[in-house]
Amino acid sequence: MSDTSKKRIVITGMGIVSPIGHDVETMWQAMLSGKSGAAPTTIFDASTMPTQFSAEVKAFELSQFIQDTQRHALGNRGSQFVVAATAQACQQARIDTGTDAPNDSIDRTRLGVYLGAGEGAIDSDVFFDCIVQAWNAETRSMDWATWARVAFDAMKPWHELEQEPNMPASHVAMFTGARGPTRSCLTACAASTQAVGEAMSILRSGDADVMICGGTHSMIHPLGIMGFNRLTALSTRNDSPTTASRPFSGSRDGFVIGEGAASLVLETLESAQTRGVPVLAELVGYGSTADAFRVTDMHEDARGAIAALRAALRDAKITETDIDYINAHGTSTSENDAIETLAIKGVFGAQAGRIPVSSVKSTMGHLIGAAGAAELIACVMALRDNTLPPTMNLHDADPDLDLDYVPNAPRKVALTTVINESFGFGGQNNVVILKRFEA
Repeated sequence: MSDTSKKRIVITGMGIVSPIGHDVETMWQAMLSGKSGAAPTTIFDASTMPTQFSAEVKAFELSQFIQDTQRHALGNRGSQFVVAATAQACQQARIDTGTDAPNDSIDRTRLGVYLGAGEGAIDSDVFFDCIVQAWNAETRSMDWATWARVAFDAMKPWHELEQEPNMPASHVAMFTGARGPTRSCLTACAASTQAVGEAMSILRSGDADVMICGGTHSMIHPLGIMGFNRLTALSTRNDSPTTASRPFSGSRDGFVIGEGAASLVLETLESAQTRGVPVLAELVGYGSTADAFRVTDMHEDARGAIAALRAALRDAKITETDIDYINAHGTSTSENDAIETLAIKGVFGAQAGRIPVSSVKSTMGHLIGAAGAAELIACVMALRDNTLPPTMNLHDADPDLDLDYVPNAPRKVALTTVINESFGFGGQNNVVILKRFEA
């Protein structure tokens, strides 16, 4: 084993912008109280959609988090969310931001960024208007010359640029002055967990001392919602948005789409000790696999999820008996909840029934590319308080799902080692294991 592989990787800062809070403590207390972020959609007129509600980030202003907003004024919702989350994380980790002459000791060439970030929202009104103007009703075909002319005149270059999924990482790099490894991935709902895991690998390899990682996403726009509706993945419980996300329930009918960003500061233990910053938790294991099955569905035997869990346990050099809690992907879809339960049983065997499992998507909604990092922050808070966040709205258990899903109320329990699972569309599987820090 090389010396670099023995490096301990710790979390020293966290920040979040979510539908249930614009900072970590507010989010955590809302989660423990069972507060839902779901409500009728206001970002656009969703009245003709099968799903007319979502978990939006409300009353967000970037100026509440940073002074120089001008550099990020043209950023999309995701970019602005993650800059705000990063400002919080860097403040906690004592990393100076927003200046060309930082007052900390961090070598900016050794400070990197890794985000799981989604594409920006299409300018729907302009996009649809271009289609209408270019549509020839007589021939029932598109006049592409007209399309090009209208689009060139109407579409805003900066808005098109901000659709690129690398742009949030660029905003974070500009905000922090990070000039180390800067990367972005979009592996569906597992993206930000992958970003955390691969940031940990970069630190272990010695290519950076500090990594800002996490994720951001907003798909609450007409094309995003309609796409998931076409897949029958979203709940259509329009009469009761706050109870629509009900993971592992017998009456679950789909997930509640949300938006937001989560940012974490990871660094080597040596770096944290040298800088004299408090450690929040330690990352000890990471596993990543693909199902190689279908573009949307998980494999029915949970083979990818099982392989990712086992890889994370091997990386952490621990066994199934060491796990105290599993933060599930738990989307509230029929397929995911059943296959995830199968995966947990497949890995933990007789131990599966004793390990509490919960899904915080029941309160926060599904933040898509940002979900994994947001849920990892919940895991850190669970370790801090020895408290499990609940799976809300679980009043009618699915008889085929029989694990301990921590229904409807938080639970006090001694915690040392926990798992965060993210299983994305297309069979993208990423698992991170973290522990209470012991010097």
